[in-house]
Amino acid sequence: MAAGAVEERHMPDVSIVWETPSTPITPEDFIHHDGVRFVRPYFFEFIAHVKERWDKKTVTNLFAEEFRQRPLDYYCEAVNAGRILVNGKRVRSDYVVRASQTLSHFVHRHEPPVMGEPVRILELSADVVTIWKPPSVPVHPCGQYRKNTVLGILEAEHSLKPLYPIHRLDRLVSGLLILARNADTADQFRKEMEGGKVAKSYIAKVKGVFPDEEMELSASIVYDAREGRSTVERSENSATGNSHQHTKLLGKGKSACTKFKRLSTDGMYSIVECTPLTGRTHQELALVLNEQQDWKGFCRKVQAWMTLIPSEEEWMMLGYAH
Repeated sequence: MAAGAVEERHMPDVSIVWETPSTPITPEDFIHHDGVRFVRPYFFEFIAHVKERWDKKTVTNLFAEEFRQRPLDYYCEAVNAGRILVNGKRVRSDYVVRASQTLSHFVHRHEPPVMGEPVRILELSADVVTIWKPPSVPVHPCGQYRKNTVLGILEAEHSLKPLYPIHRLDRLVSGLLILARNADTADQFRKEMEGGKVAKSYIAKVKGVFPDEEMELSASIVYDAREGRSTVERSENSATGNSHQHTKLLGKGKSACTKFKRLSTDGMYSIVECTPLTGRTHQELALVLNEQQDWKGFCRKVQAWMTLIPSEEEWMMLGYAH
């Protein structure tokens, strides 16, 4: 099928239009209601190629282990009904897949809604677009999200495609986001970031009075690509007793270290500068801003500030990447 083409699959007395990953995203795909952005449900064909680590697994176990949004019973029924195909052909539920085969999964897709704030273009050039990302919107397709993403919205509303994220923000986080408009520019930015020529800082608003002293936090971070968010693995206190507090995290996540400095406080909220020192470019905010983390093991002083309160105005005035 040609790129961007939509295939019609004919059944008795009905014609269903199946979208694929190459199907263009349009403004008509979205519905706005009461400050929320919805995606019209649509028929979709997921396409994946069998990886080496999937080799010799049964087709149903593979789907249940790798795509855990649905139970094993669903995948058994989908295989038997022909909604899951291998190389375009129906197979038994105990069929063993081999590397390089093509898997197809036909679904009626319902994407989760996101906040209806617009993805605002702040600057547009031939090589780079800088935008303000609203909270709740993932940057790129992941998990249940395909159209309700920064890339999907920019394609639909501004005809900007392809775009290459230079750095990322977690789904729940708002802020400035820089996207390259070609692969060469993206590679150039990545090399400059890896070489220390480009640094990145976050400005966060958190509940409570953040400690006045500057501190560093080292943690083990797990990034969930399906959900577009980062979480901190379980921790135990290892405060040093001086002006820098550290937390030792246990587990197998990716190591990350971030420096925190209070810029201001009104007694109820604090504005904090967060500077990544090590770690992956899109994981550091989980150290301080993930509202699901238990900070009792970090430092008794900071038990009060756990919730991120994103504000577009504050990001515009205080947030920056330099």
